Formats: sequence, C-alpha cells, structure tokens
Amino acid sequence: MPMGHTATAQAGTGGLTATEHRLANGLRVVLSEDHLTPVAAVCLWYDVGSRHEVKGRTGLAHLFEHLMFQGSAQVKGNGHFELVQGAGGSLNGTTSFERTNYFETMPAHQLELALWLEADRMGSLLTALDEESMENQRDVVKNERRQRYDNVPYGTAFEKLTALAYPEGHPYHHTPIGSMADLDAATLEDARAFFRTYYAPNNAVLSVVGDIDPEQTLAWIEKYFGSIPGHDGKHPPRDGSLPETIGEQLREVVEEEVPARALMAAYRLPHDGTRECDAADLALTVLGGGESSRLYNRLVRRDRTAVAAGFGLLRLAGAPSLGWLDVKTSGDVEVPVIETAIDEELARFAEEGPTAEEMERAQAQLEREWLDRLGTVAGRADELCRYAVLFGDPQLALTAVQRVLEVTAEEVQEVAKARLRPDNRAVLVYEPVADADTTEDADTTEDTAAAVTNENEEAAK
Repeated sequence: MPMGHTATAQAGTGGLTATEHRLANGLRVVLSEDHLTPVAAVCLWYDVGSRHEVKGRTGLAHLFEHLMFQGSAQVKGNGHFELVQGAGGSLNGTTSFERTNYFETMPAHQLELALWLEADRMGSLLTALDEESMENQRDVVKNERRQRYDNVPYGTAFEKLTALAYPEGHPYHHTPIGSMADLDAATLEDARAFFRTYYAPNNAVLSVVGDIDPEQTLAWIEKYFGSIPGHDGKHPPRDGSLPETIGEQLREVVEEEVPARALMAAYRLPHDGTRECDAADLALTVLGGGESSRLYNRLVRRDRTAVAAGFGLLRLAGAPSLGWLDVKTSGDVEVPVIETAIDEELARFAEEGPTAEEMERAQAQLEREWLDRLGTVAGRADELCRYAVLFGDPQLALTAVQRVLEVTAEEVQEVAKARLRPDNRAVLVYEPVADADTTEDADTTEDTAAAVTNENEEAAK
C-alpha cells in the first residue's frame, strides 16, 4: 500500500497544501485537494528529456512522446484522446530538455478514467508499439519540425542560439525537436529500449490536483499503477555544468527570407531553483518584460528603431539558464544601431540597478504569473511535478511566489552586473535576403523572448 504524510499549509503558500506518497515500485505521488470547482487534473512527469539523448539519436524523447498517444494494451489507436474528450476532459503532452510530461484535466467524477489510461500506457505500451505506429509518428514529428522550425520566419533561431550557447557535446547543445537525419535513423528497437529505460514508475512523478477524495485517489493509484514493475537501467544525464560566463561573444549572421532584421541573443544565467535565478528573472522583467520595460521604452517608444523588444528567461535546472533577448528592427535600421542602444541600457542598469518602482512592478508581474499557474488545477499539478522531479521537493512550488518577493534590488543589480555583459552572450543576427517580403506587420511575427518556454516544450498534438 502507498505510504504518505499529510502536509499542513506553510507560511507563504496562500493556504495551498500538498501531500506526498510513494508506491512500493518507486512511483512518487503528490496530491493537492481543492474543492473550488468540480474538476481534477492529472499530471505525470517522466524524468527524461533531450538532455538524456546521445549523439545520432536526437529527437527520440520527443518522438516517443508522440508514440505514447498511439495506443496501449487496452486502448487501441487514438483511444486515449477519444476516451478523455468523450468524458468532457482535455489532454496533451510536451517534451523539454529536462522532462517529458502528460496531463489530463477531467470532470472530477471521471478522475478514475484518467488514472487508468495513464497506468495502461505506462505498463503496456510496448504491446502496441509496432512499425506502423513508429513510421506514422516519425512523419508527424518531421512535419512538425518543418511547420514550426524550418519553414517559418526566424523558426530556427532557438535551435541556432542553443547550439551557440552550449558547446558541442554538451547535453543541451541540441533542442528537443531533433534533427531530420536522426529522426530518420531512429529504429523501432531504439524506441522500445527508450521506453524500457525511462518509462518506469520509479522514474516518474504523478500529481493529482482538484476536487478529489485523497484516500480514494490513492486507492485507485495503487490499483492501477502498483503492479507495474520498476526499472533500474537508467543512466544519469551527462554533466551540464559550465563556467558562469561564456567568456567571449559568440556570433552568427543568418541571411534568410525574414520580414525584418532581427537581433537575438542568449545570455548564460544562474541555474533554476536558486535565489540568483529569481534575481535574474526580475532583472530581465525590468529590462524587457512587456511594454513598460526599459528596452521597449528605449527602442520602440523613444528611438523608434525597433517594432518589438523582449527579454525573457528560459529556466533550466541541469545547466545554466538562458536570458533570451529578441529585437525586431524598424524599417531600414541596421542591427549595430540596435545593439549599441541595448548595451547602453544594460550597462546603465548594471551601474544603477532597478528603481523601487521597477522592482515593485517586476515582482508584481512575476507574482501574477506564478499565481496564474498555481491558481488552476492543471497549472498547480504541473508545478508540483516540476519541483518534485527537478529539485526533489514538490512543496517548493507552493512557496515560489514568496521567494520571488524576497529578492532585493541589490541582488538584481548584482546578477545583471555579473552576467548581462557582451562577453557572456551568443548573438544571432538576421539579415533579410533581397527578395524577402519586408512589408509584413511586426505583430504577425513571433516574439522569441515571450515564446521561449513554448519553444522548449514541443506539443504532442
């Protein structure tokens, strides 16, 4: 039977609670009871992402995410989608550098169905995995790469900058989407070995949040997951540690059919889960988080040299995080003009730090974003899994807001001075080719800084 303990509300959690349990086969379970609405969210994180892949087999974690929707012993073909949606629920899955997750939000009385479905594919997917489903999903993933990366303006920016920021051989050097050549090279046996290694209960965290009866929910989890055997063959990911700064400016110029010149840059920043990372998040919010930010005011409003400017944080636990800068130029403005202005603003910020008003606004902005995630059953389930898998303690999700509010202006200034420097960035410059359509409105192009999290999470369907 599952073992567990009851958590009481801690200071700074807003009254939210979570209980932790572990089955005999190693599956970690986190429950958070919330009777505000009659819905329940199920979230399952497997501790496997693109950082676990080896050279020549990139994209396998993301490919397998798709294969998980192709049927299992008791659920044929597209049945997982059909059963959840037929019961009034929603579902999906995503892959990142550091994990693969699957999730459903159900009417509370359909919770048992979602748990049974997740357990069935965890325990029996290999009985349904064959050459036909492998080829089908290989083509789906290749088309996804074409649609989201290869055939859209600036689509390969995330891939190119990641490869610049993390050196060859680093586990984060390649993105979750993988290369066409490696997708073609993946075999059915590769997929089966991948499943046996990583899709085991002792390599997963299951969270259930919402209008639940914890005792009944644990009984269902034990019933459906308890008999699935664990697996001890997993190899830990390669070491992702790097020096705190790059030590030089890395640069690449890309000539493509894009609607406007663009300057994108990735700065090496502290690991997720640290106070320094929260300080970096606040610094980027002051500098480029929305239309009240310094860079937007300077480049778009005052100088009118850019039509879009954003600075966002890609949080990573197993490697240095990335500060993601994205600026689209206005008219015929040259990139060096933009770059000079950016460096002036970053130097001024490092010298002066944020004002009291900027700190208050940035902390309020991040607080709102955190509360938006924790305020929904699906968002809270995901955050509980994230902190359990990446940091070993799901309770940290409930105090994240308080930690952001405790960061001082001096800490924000310190991380900016140490990290937001020209010798600590990888730069990508886009130059339109002569026949490119340069009349497209800036609102139709994707702001990479704002969308960086989505780029890191490849949607399953």
